[in-house]
Amino acid sequence: MENTIYFDNGSTSFPKAPNVASAMSEFLAKGGFNINRGNYAGAYAVESLVLETRNQLARLFHAPDSRCVIFTSGITCSLNYFIKGLLKPGDHVVVTGLEHNAVMRPLNQLVKDGVTYAVAPTDREGNVTPEGIERLLKPQTRAIIATHASNVCGTIVPIQEIGEICRRRHVLFAVDTAQSAGTLDINMEECGIDFLAFTGHKGLLGPQGTGGFLISDALDAQLAPFMAGGTGSQSDSLEMPENLPDKYESGTLNLPGIVGLHAALSYIEETGLTKIRHKKMELTRRFLDDIRGLPNIRVAGRQDISNRTAVVSLDFLTLDNAQAAFELEQQYGIMTRVGLHCAPLAHKSLGTFPQGTVRFSFGASNTPEEIDICVIGLRNLSSIGSVNN
Repeated sequence: MENTIYFDNGSTSFPKAPNVASAMSEFLAKGGFNINRGNYAGAYAVESLVLETRNQLARLFHAPDSRCVIFTSGITCSLNYFIKGLLKPGDHVVVTGLEHNAVMRPLNQLVKDGVTYAVAPTDREGNVTPEGIERLLKPQTRAIIATHASNVCGTIVPIQEIGEICRRRHVLFAVDTAQSAGTLDINMEECGIDFLAFTGHKGLLGPQGTGGFLISDALDAQLAPFMAGGTGSQSDSLEMPENLPDKYESGTLNLPGIVGLHAALSYIEETGLTKIRHKKMELTRRFLDDIRGLPNIRVAGRQDISNRTAVVSLDFLTLDNAQAAFELEQQYGIMTRVGLHCAPLAHKSLGTFPQGTVRFSFGASNTPEEIDICVIGLRNLSSIGSVNN
C-alpha cells in the first residue's frame, strides 16, 4: 500500500480501526473457543465479549437492549432475512430510488410469487421526500425499505420523517445503514425503525464478513427465520427457539470477526461519531471545492456537503469512466470504484445509467494532502477533450 491513496471506503474501510487485526489474531492464537457449546471458562469469556459487542451495537443505534441485536454474515444476508422472512404473496413494499441490489434483487425474486413494490420519486440530487413515499402506500403495503445514505452520491434520506409515516400508517420500516453506520447518529427508537441492517466492515471499521440487524418486538412477532439449525440452546426441541437472539442465529457465529468488530466499536466509542464525521466531511468539502469548475467532469447528485456523507461520484464526459479510474491508479496511486456500484436504480435516478461513475469515498484516515494529489490528477484528466476509444 506504499505510495497509494485509498479512496474506496464506501466499499470497505481501510485502514481498519487500531487493534482490530491484533484482537482477531490473539483470539485465534490463544483461544478461539466456541460459544453456546463449550462449558468451560474460555468459552464463557468469549461469550462475555460477544455480549459486550451486542451492548455496543445497542448503544450505537439507541436500541432498547442487546437482546434485539442479531449477528449475520453481513448486511446483504440481513436484508434477505427481512425481505424473504416477512413478505408473502399479495404484499406491497415501497422503496426509494437509491436502493442497492441487496434490496432490489431479493425483492425482484419475490415478484414471481406475487409480491409487488413501488419506487418513490428520487430527483437528480438523490433527494427523496416523505410525501412522495406516503403517496405510494396502499392498503396492502407491508413495509417501507430505505437506504439511509446513498452508496453512489452520499445523499442522506430523511428516515425520521419516514418512520413517523410508518408509525401513523401502521407499516413496518426497514433501514439499510451500510453507508451511514459509524458516521451518522442513528436512533432506532426515535426513527421508528423496526429493522436496522448494518455491516461491520465499512463505517464501523471492522472486518469483512461481519454484520447483522436489530429488530423491534413488533417485527419479531411477524418475522420467520428463513434459516434453522443448532443454536446451543433448547437442544431438546426440533423447533427453533423463540427467544432473541437465538431465533435468528443458527450455526456458529463468525467469532473472529465479532472480536474484531468489538475492537472497532471500542475505537469508535472512544473517538466519537462527531469527530469522525467532521474529519470526513472536511475532506469532502475540500474535494468538492477544489474540483468545482473543472471541465468535462460532472458531480453526480448534490454539489455541496449539505445533507450528505463522504461519498462523491464523478462522471467523466469526454473520457470513459473506467479509463479515468485506471489512469488515476496508474499515474497517482489513487484507488476508487468505477461502475454501477451494485445500485443501477440509484444511477437511473441520478442520470448516470448505464455509464456509471467513478466513486470517491473518504475515510477519517485520509489526509488533505491526498485530496490535493487527487485534484491534480482530476485536473489533468479533465483537460482531455475527446472520448478515448
